[in-house]
Amino acid sequence: MKDFDSVIRGRLVTPEAVLENGWLGISQGRIQAIGQGPSPQTTNVHDAGQDWVLPGIIDGQTHAGSCRGLVGLESTTRSAIAGGVTTLVDMPYDNPDPLSTLERLDAKVKAIESMSYCDVALYGTITTGQDPRIVEDLAREGVCALKISAYEVHPSRFPRISNAETLDLLEVAAGVGLPVGLHNEDQEIVHSRIARIKAQGLGGFAQHSPSRPPAAELTSTASFLELGAATGAHVHIVHISLPRGYQLVDQYRQDGHRATAEACMHYLSFDAAIHGSSKGARLKVNPPIREGVLDGLWGALDRGSVEFVSSDHSSWPLGNKNSLSIFDAGAGIPGLETLVPAFYTALRQRNSQPMQTLARFMAEQPAKFFGLWPQKGALMVGADADVTIMRDHEWVYDSSKAHDELNWTPYDGEVFQGQIAATFLRGVQVWDGQNILGRPGMGRYAHHLQSARALRSKASHA
Repeated sequence: MKDFDSVIRGRLVTPEAVLENGWLGISQGRIQAIGQGPSPQTTNVHDAGQDWVLPGIIDGQTHAGSCRGLVGLESTTRSAIAGGVTTLVDMPYDNPDPLSTLERLDAKVKAIESMSYCDVALYGTITTGQDPRIVEDLAREGVCALKISAYEVHPSRFPRISNAETLDLLEVAAGVGLPVGLHNEDQEIVHSRIARIKAQGLGGFAQHSPSRPPAAELTSTASFLELGAATGAHVHIVHISLPRGYQLVDQYRQDGHRATAEACMHYLSFDAAIHGSSKGARLKVNPPIREGVLDGLWGALDRGSVEFVSSDHSSWPLGNKNSLSIFDAGAGIPGLETLVPAFYTALRQRNSQPMQTLARFMAEQPAKFFGLWPQKGALMVGADADVTIMRDHEWVYDSSKAHDELNWTPYDGEVFQGQIAATFLRGVQVWDGQNILGRPGMGRYAHHLQSARALRSKASHA
């Protein structure tokens, strides 16, 4: 047999099948061969035994720089590898400025190259009044998706983009070929309902969902989908808290339009009626966690309405949650180290092929969506040797041991069935189940492979 730099053995989860007693032959950071039975002789063998050997997990939605700025990449990506995530796709809303220019893209790429423990792909955005043609330049430099918001979180860092500006953007994006994601909440409805509830002197967690009612989310979703239909752009809903949201996306897709939606793990985990009173503001996300919709959301995943599952990891410290009023508490939760265990634990109860389903929704499909396939997303010859090894056993999550410098989560104390035993980035072990073995700067900027290449070729022939 051919000599390899290293070999990983275990129960391999490939796109075609689970290979018991399987092995990966790795050289120069890539998978060079896959087999079963006796493996090639090499001095560097990692034998995972009966543990599951998965493709490196891709988290399609994180916010590393929303609080501390670009330096947040270090702790966020360190947490990622401890959670089995080898590539994260980071949102553009960094503090103090969003990724909306080539200069800011260059600064973020340099930060990745010096600070990141894992690979990072990037969303770009536009700000109010900006020429939307900037997205052509961002796409040429490898940005893998675009993101805008129908609700203003911050006037400059996370602004509201009007429907008029969205229409202009989507007309440009349709020619670029990148998906455009939306934070889907109608600002006028939310502001009106918050004012009404405040006037009644109310401010507990139970008022969070009514203050951002289903109509606010669904109206924004439907408007964006229709703008996508009008322009031919690929429109994507980055979080949906209600089954009807997926039904809307399904309808547009069935009508032939490019419309997709993802599921954030917390919407698949929590019910406001069950968990709201005990977890309070720690469970605050926007759109809100709803009551009585878990089965409907899982039904959307089962029928193929969900493109992939992400964490929507937010790097806010716990102090951001400590407020007497739910309206003053920050929105967002950490999620990188709980993403895979939470999804697998739920899948074991709901799905006949939990490992294959996990690999599909957290590796293969996000890799294809963000233009990282076939370099990432599956255990196959020629792909990066990004590998996540998971042990199927019961354990209790303790956020005080997290590696994100945040050390809190609404998942604290949850019993999971499935724990990350090892993580490999391009064949190098960076997590051993207890310790970080990687270092800052091991991560790389992950380009959208197809659009960047096509746009550069187009520019060279212009």
